[in-house]
Amino acid sequence: MRRKDRQMSAEFGYTVIDKADFGVVSVMDENGDPYGVALSMAREDDALYFHSAKDGKKVRAFTNNPNVTVVFVGDVNVPESYTEEELEELTQDPSQAAVFASGVFTTEYESAIVRGTVSRVVDEEEKVRAMKHICEKYVPSKMEYFALASADGLDKADVYRIDIQEVTAKRKKASGEEGNSRDAAFLA
Repeated sequence: MRRKDRQMSAEFGYTVIDKADFGVVSVMDENGDPYGVALSMAREDDALYFHSAKDGKKVRAFTNNPNVTVVFVGDVNVPESYTEEELEELTQDPSQAAVFASGVFTTEYESAIVRGTVSRVVDEEEKVRAMKHICEKYVPSKMEYFALASADGLDKADVYRIDIQEVTAKRKKASGEEGNSRDAAFLA
């Protein structure tokens, strides 16, 4: 990671993964071209689970090459660090131009990248457990209906597991939190 001041722990990365609405899985398709797709995922320990149709471009890509990268984005914020009056005052001093790059045109963010291998889940118990994790993440208020839905729907989709081999994470905060500062990050 180039910006070591933004590097976060793997534990922080797991937090980002757990709260992210989706992860973008990147693979090489059967023609050797890059292919990325956003998927709803849930994590259990060092495994990510998602469901899929039984055939399609990503399924064929997984068969060709099980190595994947998954990108998760957590909280994103464009900070309002300066009032309009302060900004107007800054425009009067050309030496303050860097403030605009680092404090106005900047974004706070957190992200995690997973490297791993993907495989289709064949064990029925693991498949049910994985679907339950996914449903608990996305529709927790409807879990009383999970057994009924899974009895009908489990045979119609496949479940895949990504075994996590590496997690890297980073965060940028304009407020100086955890080693990050108001640095020159114009559109970075």
